[in-house]
Amino acid sequence: MKRIAPLVALAIAACGGANGRDQRAVIQNKGSDTLLNVAQAWAEAYAAVNPNVAVAVTGGGSGTGISAMINGTVDIANASRKMRESEIEAARGNGVEPIEFIVGYDALAVYLHEDNPIEVLTLSQLQDIYGEGGPVTKWSDLGVEVPGCGSDEIVLVSRQNNSGTYVYFKEAVLGDDTEYKLGSRDMHGSKDVVDLVENTPCAIGYSGLAYATEYVGIPCIAAEEGADCVEPTIATAVEGSYPIARPLMMYTAGEPQGAVKEYMDWILSAEGQCVILERGYAPYVETECP
Repeated sequence: MKRIAPLVALAIAACGGANGRDQRAVIQNKGSDTLLNVAQAWAEAYAAVNPNVAVAVTGGGSGTGISAMINGTVDIANASRKMRESEIEAARGNGVEPIEFIVGYDALAVYLHEDNPIEVLTLSQLQDIYGEGGPVTKWSDLGVEVPGCGSDEIVLVSRQNNSGTYVYFKEAVLGDDTEYKLGSRDMHGSKDVVDLVENTPCAIGYSGLAYATEYVGIPCIAAEEGADCVEPTIATAVEGSYPIARPLMMYTAGEPQGAVKEYMDWILSAEGQCVILERGYAPYVETECP
């Protein structure tokens, strides 16, 4: 039997009407927790643009979404990292040619408890904190005392390994030859990272800038000792001056058709790009928003 292209994109929920006037197309969209908030916002906004299309959004991590797209159980996979060669090969082996759409940019912020006095960190310091064999295990190793952190031990907050954020942080900060230290608290979602850091004086974590709150500290990041320290912002993500900025992607199984194509076109339109800007990410398409 020939492989059937993802049925979900055009799964029709018949709501009555002899001629199908009230039928709705359902687009299944799954993946990155970094993109979860904006994907939900896109889905809600698009319901007003095209009431005949419903977009069902779930998270689970970039790897989960990509696997579902490869297997034909979702129409669009959200990812905060690029597909691996092994994933592309698996897709092609399953009769799928993945198509990548960059839909925006994110500054991957480092989060500290609001009482942590650190304002500047370098990539090498982050590698020493998070990387296997790294010598920094206490806040005093960085020359600071954190109020409320009586143990002085750094509590590492990370993401699970199916997360695109986990993969991107490893690539951009730790490098290919360095693994994460054992003993980190690996969180399911981006918001969970920020929530834990907010309530844990000894903690440090990393997550998308859009999940920032006024109750955490966000240091600027320098690419190396003596280099300019750059704050994570929409502007520095777009221009690439922030050292841990990354593109945000959506993947489809082949060139999108029908309702899925219309939805992707809308996401990359001025209206769709203003939605991602409102959610704290940098738009891929230069857009003037109200």
